[in-house]
Amino acid sequence: MDEEGLAEISARYIRFADTEARGRSPLYEELARAVTGDRETLGFLSTLPDLKLQPNLLLAAVRHLFGTPTGWTEFRQALQANPDAIRSLMLERSTQTNEPGRCATLLPLLARLPQPLALIEVGTSAGLCLMPDLYGYDYGRKVIPAPAMALEPPVFRCFASETTPLPTALPQVVWRAGLDLSPIDASDDSQVAWLETLVWPEQTARLANLRAALKIAATVKPRVVKGDLRGSDLVRLCNEAPNDATLVIFHTAVLDYVSDPGDREAFAEQAMRLSPYWISNEFPRVFPSIATRAGTSWPPGRFLLSANGSPVAWTDPHGASLEWIADEA
Repeated sequence: MDEEGLAEISARYIRFADTEARGRSPLYEELARAVTGDRETLGFLSTLPDLKLQPNLLLAAVRHLFGTPTGWTEFRQALQANPDAIRSLMLERSTQTNEPGRCATLLPLLARLPQPLALIEVGTSAGLCLMPDLYGYDYGRKVIPAPAMALEPPVFRCFASETTPLPTALPQVVWRAGLDLSPIDASDDSQVAWLETLVWPEQTARLANLRAALKIAATVKPRVVKGDLRGSDLVRLCNEAPNDATLVIFHTAVLDYVSDPGDREAFAEQAMRLSPYWISNEFPRVFPSIATRAGTSWPPGRFLLSANGSPVAWTDPHGASLEWIADEA
């Protein structure tokens, strides 16, 4: 790879350090910054396909195989000593971070829709975000308890702006299904171990919530279908949804992995044809035409939540905060 290619990889890692890891994971910020100045590590990354260059994937692969490093020196030593094993895992796995905490940012929007709901999530991974009605939520000024169940449900804490229309009750979900290229089985220990590794090292509360959600998924077994969001698989799934429920197609942190902007727009058009509500929770760069309607200043490191192409809120990528903008946009 030429110098320009290495510079592009370096820029990706510095962007991750600045806008994603900073303030959330001191270790990942340190490691990502160190990668940008290490030609040997950049050279290793240059041998991988573009879709395998995500900082999260490299950092998780090293941790998954060799444990959490104490810092850059230990991380670099593990990579230098085991490049083939790390490369193999990165090629095999993907960053299917199934963050159920994002349900806290989806909930105010889902609760406003005509009930009951039929949910379809594309890029669903293990289907943890398909169960927003089975979790508890703490917005500070309002707490919404989870329904009574044998398992201990996670409670997601989310700081919501004063203008956020917080729900008074959980949404009523009568049907749910997910679509994913590589579905994850919540009862498979090896697959669950990978999902746990994708949680950043210092985020112990987030890991505990993930484990609680995985236990619920292993019991409830939300339907997850193997298929591509860009085609007839989504159409077939929509046709199975009950007619007496409001169909909602949604996704969080998925369309960034669809590299062709034309494919993204085609998906958006199809989603709005197939269902009355399409909810997107992605980095603003994914749908620039929507982001421009949210103003000229985009808060760094935030997702843009939108409904049917209209901006609704700026959200934390892991569900920790929500700034409602629907009435301002």
